[in-house]
Amino acid sequence: MADAPPPHQRDHRREPLSDEVGRRAERKLRARRESRRTAWFGLGMFGLVGWSVAIPTLLGIAVGLWLDTLWPGLPSWTLTLLIIGVALGCLNAWYWIKQESERD
Repeated sequence: MADAPPPHQRDHRREPLSDEVGRRAERKLRARRESRRTAWFGLGMFGLVGWSVAIPTLLGIAVGLWLDTLWPGLPSWTLTLLIIGVALGCLNAWYWIKQESERD
């Protein structure tokens, strides 16, 4: 009974590395194009946008209230930082939505 040759001496026809990488990249791109967005993805994006706006807004209110106790009077730091927090939150949400839309 003859022994089989060692694995490194077997006659295998292997694809070049570049062909293998190209084939896998194409398969990955095709899977991304054909993937369907689920309701969970929509809820997750809704939550991400909501928190992206809510956190800077709440931080602005908290810092504004603190500054109003230190320096009362005009201008109202709470109102000023509330507006700045909402603006920063909206910019942050816009950034995340733009990033997600570019993935398609």
